[in-house]
Amino acid sequence: MKRYFSWLPNAITCLNLTSGCVALVLAFNGFYGYASLAICAAAVFDFLDGAVARLMGAYSDIGAELDSLSDLVSFGVAPGLMVYCQLPAPYNIVAVMIPVCGALRLARFNVDTRQTTSFIGLPIPANALFWIGMTAFWQGSVLMNEILVWTLCVVFISLAMLAPINLPSLKFHDFKFAGENRVRYLLIVLTIALLALFGVPGLALVIIVYLMLGAISAFIK
Repeated sequence: MKRYFSWLPNAITCLNLTSGCVALVLAFNGFYGYASLAICAAAVFDFLDGAVARLMGAYSDIGAELDSLSDLVSFGVAPGLMVYCQLPAPYNIVAVMIPVCGALRLARFNVDTRQTTSFIGLPIPANALFWIGMTAFWQGSVLMNEILVWTLCVVFISLAMLAPINLPSLKFHDFKFAGENRVRYLLIVLTIALLALFGVPGLALVIIVYLMLGAISAFIK
């Protein structure tokens, strides 16, 4: 049975890519809320393709490459275009950093054997979640006195994808409240709390907290 459905993980990955392309079109036309929903749909498909591949044992080199290409479009180019369209020229050119650093992040991840139970640098889907939160916060309207904030955020989050900082993966191998699972549970609780308090803009705060937890953990070690 698995042999007949070995194509399924790649098909789900293509849905990730399709969602990213839809997000590009929506962002280009100023529908940032709908573009954010399309990126969230891409994130769901990104989770599902890996889960289905593990369940079926349907791993392939093509699947790995397709996954990275899809992630770059959905979580790098799409949020980058959202930022580009909201910032006035010539400041919006800084948005190019988002897909470029995202591509470097994915390329490094593909050849780095250390990132099996944790991440080195901010994962590119987390980058996309940050910009969904930021876009919801400013509601598609950026004033001149906010351009500096946006620019600094672009530089900081883009470089965070390349930073040599260990960040916990949310993949549970067991559900014991011990070791790195403590950080995972803490992050889940904080995520729920921030979303309850601030709504969608809370996603940006979640990513900042995620980076802070990684930095604190590295400092303690």
